[in-house]
Amino acid sequence: DGRSPQQAVHFGYDSAFSTIFDANITTLIAAIILFAVGTGPVAGFAVTLAIGILTSMFTAIIGTRAVINLFIGGKRVDKLSI
Repeated sequence: DGRSPQQAVHFGYDSAFSTIFDANITTLIAAIILFAVGTGPVAGFAVTLAIGILTSMFTAIIGTRAVINLFIGGKRVDKLSI
């Protein structure tokens, strides 16, 4: 497509955001339903699931992007091997 590695990475993150967000929100809705309907261990599982989803979403959206920006942000990367 003729993009630089930096542009390709940013485009990839922008494209993947909606998929990551939708998948995690769908699972979070299931956790909320489990918490509302369940009792005892099921409600506890729902809380644990929700915490895991939120942590995973933060890491997928913010954490990895920050690490990649740190890696390629200060350097002029001409070729990015996969």
